[in-house]
Amino acid sequence: STQSTGRNNSFKKMNVLFVLLISLSIVSAHVNECDSDGSCDGVNEFGRVTCGSVIKLRNIRTNYRLHSHEVSYGGSGSGQQSVTAVQAVDDTNSLWTVLGTEREPCAAGDALKSGSVVRLRHVSTRKNLHSHLHKSPLSAHQEVSAFAGNGDIGDSGDDWIIELNNGEYWQREQSVRLRHRDTGKYLETDARYRFGNPIPGQLEVYGQGSKTSNGNWAAAEGIFFKALD
Repeated sequence: STQSTGRNNSFKKMNVLFVLLISLSIVSAHVNECDSDGSCDGVNEFGRVTCGSVIKLRNIRTNYRLHSHEVSYGGSGSGQQSVTAVQAVDDTNSLWTVLGTEREPCAAGDALKSGSVVRLRHVSTRKNLHSHLHKSPLSAHQEVSAFAGNGDIGDSGDDWIIELNNGEYWQREQSVRLRHRDTGKYLETDARYRFGNPIPGQLEVYGQGSKTSNGNWAAAEGIFFKALD
């Protein structure tokens, strides 16, 4: 019908717009980077990472990006959806939406400070970055997974505390650590721990009990909302 055709055309236009936004954001993500010391005074009005941003998290030491997919941990651990790090820049399975928590809700554009608590929702599978008291399969550190507990809401195992190495507000390309609220472990990856099939070359992501250079991340490509005043 004419009405059905109109809806299909509208849906196609929305998809095209979303792809264009992703492409423009990926290009612009490198225009205003922070200095090597973590200061970000020169970034523009979209330079902050705010609630609602859709980002790729780049591990600074390895230059790999936080990633997930419909591949579960098998043979050991929780059996939940695996979280890894990949070298590819253009993989859409590395996109995560920055959200508030049940205790600390936030609106799109709300600034995020050191100490803010967030959830990272995997765009493709709608599961949250999660951790718990299971051993990771390669390093035997704490497992990090993607999990959809309590329906779409999630649970406390999805809560991560932002720890900035410099500055008050989280900025694009600024060094940041993510500490798991329930267990106190830091989100890390290490080039020594590489998976074989079915995800060859991808790095293990895990929780580490102390701060190391493997736990420094930066928001790289993505869609960024203008920070609210």
